[in-house]
Amino acid sequence: MAQQKATNITWHQATVTAQEREQLLNQKGCVIWFTGLSGSGKSTLANAVAQLLHQRQHHTYVLDGDNVRHGLNKNLGFSPEDRAENIRRIGEVAKLFADAGTIAMTAFISPYRADREQARALLADNRFVEVFVECPLDVCEERDTKGLYKKARAGEIKEFTGISAPYEPPLKSEVTLNTAELSLEECAQAVIAFLEETDLVPAGR
Repeated sequence: MAQQKATNITWHQATVTAQEREQLLNQKGCVIWFTGLSGSGKSTLANAVAQLLHQRQHHTYVLDGDNVRHGLNKNLGFSPEDRAENIRRIGEVAKLFADAGTIAMTAFISPYRADREQARALLADNRFVEVFVECPLDVCEERDTKGLYKKARAGEIKEFTGISAPYEPPLKSEVTLNTAELSLEECAQAVIAFLEETDLVPAGR
């Protein structure tokens, strides 16, 4: 848990309520948290879901792990401590997006259960949707679109999840999708179906 260092600060309530923002957007602000190994298809799936929702006139935003490390988290590495801070920050940012009424999607390996649960705890019940992008390690290595596994196996990348650092799979994810067995379209539609079932977005129109 991050230490509160700032003093003499006061929380200011917004004039426009979260409910009013959601009514304007015809959706409920939430966080869809895609987690899985590198190469499992998190970013690809998150963007496919965003595209489908956009076509239905919903407001979305994808927070991608690599993109965030180019800016907000550029001062963080991949030690367990830095990984925890990386997820803490993005959890707070995603919460702000959800409060604005946006359907925020995060595509981060986020290997530790405790860090993901900390992000979940920031949101109200049913506003955090954990999607476990399940994919066997050997399939992720076969894909290896960034050449990272090859470097990790050669010892060129330290603290690499699945090789030299652990990945703790979710124990109670809302949605689990095996991208080695299901098509991208099937996976994306499964996420949309869950959002409809839980009334985060209206049924398809």
